[in-house]
Amino acid sequence: MEFKDVIISITGSQQYGDDYTDSVELITSGQYSFNGGESTLTYMESELTGLDGTQTSFTVEPFGVTMLREGTLNSRMVFEEGKKHYFLYETPFGSSTMGVDTQRINNQFTENGGDMEIDYAIDFDNSFVGKNKFIIKVYEQKDGTSWQI
Repeated sequence: MEFKDVIISITGSQQYGDDYTDSVELITSGQYSFNGGESTLTYMESELTGLDGTQTSFTVEPFGVTMLREGTLNSRMVFEEGKKHYFLYETPFGSSTMGVDTQRINNQFTENGGDMEIDYAIDFDNSFVGKNKFIIKVYEQKDGTSWQI
């Protein structure tokens, strides 16, 4: 699988109850590959996300999406529409098991990049924590230094 340099825009939002929504947007360089409908994107987190020193990878397959984080925080989340998966959330302060219940995945990736949206809910010890959403956009880098939307 051949990777190419890309610019990745990730907006992550979390909704707690009916009133409070928290959102973070990260625009960073990364690596992207597309092969027969399956795609992989990888990037380094930053201080902005609170995960500095962590590499995040999304693997998009026909059944769903796997997000792997390795570094200062370790986790492996599986997003599959209509299914609940459990994952171990490891931080320097300790570990816990959490659940992810994916409501919707909209994947529009092609060999040139594209976008994806994942709507999901998180729970801790079977207690609802919040509704979350990832909006990810991948753009090819042009001339190795600039990028175009």
